[in-house]
Amino acid sequence: MQLKTISDLLTQNTVIPEVEIKGWVRTFRANRFIALNDGSTINNIQCVVDFEKFDEATLKRVTTGAAIHIKGELVESQGKGQSVEIQVASLEILGDSDPETYPIQPKKHSFEFLRENAHLRTRTNTFSAVMRLRSSLSFAIHKYFNEHGFYYMHSPIITGSDAEGAGEMFKVSSLDPKNPPLTEEGKVDYTKDFFGKETNLTVSGQLEAETYAMSLGKVYTFGPTFRAENSNTSRHLAEFWMIEPEVAFMDLAGNMDLAEDFMKSVIKYILEHNREDLEFLDQRLQDEDKKKPQAERSDMSLIEKLNFVTDNHFKRVSYTEAIDILRNCKPNKKKKFKYLINEWGTDLQSEHERYLVEKHFKCPVILFDYPANIKAFYMRLNDDGKTVRAMDILFPGIGEIVGGAQREERLDILKEKMAAIDIPEEELWWYLDLRKFGTAVHSGFGLGFERLVMFATGMSNIRDVIPFPRTPQNAEF
Repeated sequence: MQLKTISDLLTQNTVIPEVEIKGWVRTFRANRFIALNDGSTINNIQCVVDFEKFDEATLKRVTTGAAIHIKGELVESQGKGQSVEIQVASLEILGDSDPETYPIQPKKHSFEFLRENAHLRTRTNTFSAVMRLRSSLSFAIHKYFNEHGFYYMHSPIITGSDAEGAGEMFKVSSLDPKNPPLTEEGKVDYTKDFFGKETNLTVSGQLEAETYAMSLGKVYTFGPTFRAENSNTSRHLAEFWMIEPEVAFMDLAGNMDLAEDFMKSVIKYILEHNREDLEFLDQRLQDEDKKKPQAERSDMSLIEKLNFVTDNHFKRVSYTEAIDILRNCKPNKKKKFKYLINEWGTDLQSEHERYLVEKHFKCPVILFDYPANIKAFYMRLNDDGKTVRAMDILFPGIGEIVGGAQREERLDILKEKMAAIDIPEEELWWYLDLRKFGTAVHSGFGLGFERLVMFATGMSNIRDVIPFPRTPQNAEF
């Protein structure tokens, strides 16, 4: 007899005399009805026990959280909610389960409590749905790039450069922290360290990806990145995953085309392949929304937001035009924005980005040509000398989700920009070499994977879309 998944069995419309299933007990009612889940679907299968056929000691061990092995007959369900159920012929308890201490009881738990029990939280419907969607999004990303001629590149996790120039990086060292070797000036002598220089955990794989794009044409990275920012907000993690494609001979317009097509593709994938999980999370959000004051309720449901992305053309708007719109809009004039827009050069906040998407244009928006002084050094300077060929994609409910740019391919200008923010040329000599040998127009963008999962699932805290969140004062599990 072949072991089946619950997902397989629930799609059956015929009686099957012998089936075999393994999973974890969600509930056991009246010593008769077991709700069993194996992670293959958000839905449980009902297993009906004739208690006269089983000894009392065995049935007492069928408690919430227990792993069990069931054999029986798949029959048409007599109750509501599913088309089939299993009439249990044999039941085996696979391991111990302590009902007194098992933390994931069949009741509502706070997300904070579930974070403290992150090793078990995927036993709940919400987190099993979120993590199945995370897996599907990851697959959809690799699928898209593979089908569009990209090569997958593993960028280094340990690096000697700071791609963002932010300085908030985790140091990597094998030196004795209590007694490190010192230079004559009394500073730590990193020439004696493992790598012979000061190294850190990477904040981005972009610069390394550029090197491969300038030989392989189209590449992407999808790996872990790290920020030592001491921030405890719902949007920050110390360890997170980034998707960063880089393409040779592609300008800013091509970059925007690629990013729009990519985002639509991966969201279409989950709409087609994860419908039950999305419908569950959508209903959860609608139930939560009903408890809020009318003014705080969402304008769109989760699935409506996803369709809003796939069904609309992304409006392309210059930063300068966006500033004019925001400066003259009612929320700004009536001082409803928390951060008022008064002058060109202001860094936009989420409230401004959401206004452009949800109220003004009523479609996803791509902003481009940002002020140079609020963007990274590697972005190509425009002829006006004050803006760069950067672009951000803005989504409903979340604001910026993708950031990218045409890269600065001119050696002299790149050197000037590095000098202006005190990045030594010897630190990025290899990056400058790309501008010496066969330089060409090239572009790319970055997408924080957890930001995408938040958007796709409707979860409001980034700690709830990654298996084991790493945040200040928290590296459990």
